[in-house]
Amino acid sequence: MKYRKIRLPFRLKEAVLALGGDVKNAICFARDREAFVSDIIGDLKDVSCYFKFQNAIRSAPVYLRARPKIIACDLHPEYLSVKYAASLPNIYKAVYVQHHHAHIASCMAESMLTNSKVIGVAFDGTGLGDDNTLWGAEFLICDYSGFKRAAHLKNMPLIGGEKAILEPWRLLCAWLYSIYGDDFLELKVNIVKSLNRKKWMVLKKMLLSDLNSPLSSSMGRLFDAVGALVLGKSKVRFEAQAAIALERKVTSLNLHARRAYRFNIKKENSVYIIDPALMFKEIVADLMRKEDKGVIAARFHFTIAHMVEKMCLRLRRETGINKVVLSGGVFQNNILKGLATDLLSQKNFAVYGHKMLSCSDAGISLGQAAVAAHLS
Repeated sequence: MKYRKIRLPFRLKEAVLALGGDVKNAICFARDREAFVSDIIGDLKDVSCYFKFQNAIRSAPVYLRARPKIIACDLHPEYLSVKYAASLPNIYKAVYVQHHHAHIASCMAESMLTNSKVIGVAFDGTGLGDDNTLWGAEFLICDYSGFKRAAHLKNMPLIGGEKAILEPWRLLCAWLYSIYGDDFLELKVNIVKSLNRKKWMVLKKMLLSDLNSPLSSSMGRLFDAVGALVLGKSKVRFEAQAAIALERKVTSLNLHARRAYRFNIKKENSVYIIDPALMFKEIVADLMRKEDKGVIAARFHFTIAHMVEKMCLRLRRETGINKVVLSGGVFQNNILKGLATDLLSQKNFAVYGHKMLSCSDAGISLGQAAVAAHLS
């Protein structure tokens, strides 16, 4: 097992072992002013990866030159990494770190940011929020010691739970039904015209009865839904395949493509909610008038970048915070990351992204260690 050594902008009082997530798992040992982040171990549901995970943990004292006193892990009680932490003797102090807070803290640490407040933009598939719903498009006002959820994408149900990840037509139907009601079945777009009506009626009953349809604010799932709509991808072989195909469809970011679709932002209980319903309507209209799909894909990417810019401007006005940290697996999309960084830089934000670690879950263990160090 290889480890990347990272210099920290703070000093740890006690050694920390951070267990990462369950998918794209990587662990982190941290002591004094150094952190050691492992190579990607893999999905812990795979038995061989779980054994590799256990063996890597056993080597902690070699890197720390001491036995860790603090164990940091995710909030999700069903993660194998979290269950492993719970199985350890109580001589260790366990610190549970919210998934998206860990994403932002990871980028802060590798960017050598001290414990000052930042606007953290965390876009990914899903991570358990502190309200027990699935988060995934989060604007956090945070430092290492804590966070406040300032804004997020509108929650939508994942019909069938994790099955929706490999069948993005479910995600699309949830959005279209929320916008058009049953009339969405009359839309003259390819994926709707080819929709299995009987299957949809089953899913509709699940949706209306709240059966296995957890709410999620995921940006990754929004990309999947739009990929299904624009490219007609009803099923995929792996997570984010539709989103990756949508990114590859972008052929040009000319002035026409740099015109954002519309969306709404409203405030509910002191948290901003971003609602892309108008965007879906405009994409449908573009498809019906046979607009080039590469242009639609480009406009969608520009729209999400514009969401980031608009939300960060609003939060800066309210808080005075000028530092923006971008993290989460969705920012593996280089077009989105580039557009968002450009728009924010033009508005004089100081923008930070990952340079040493992945912005995906492979990087969150460093953030877990950083948060744990400040909470201990």
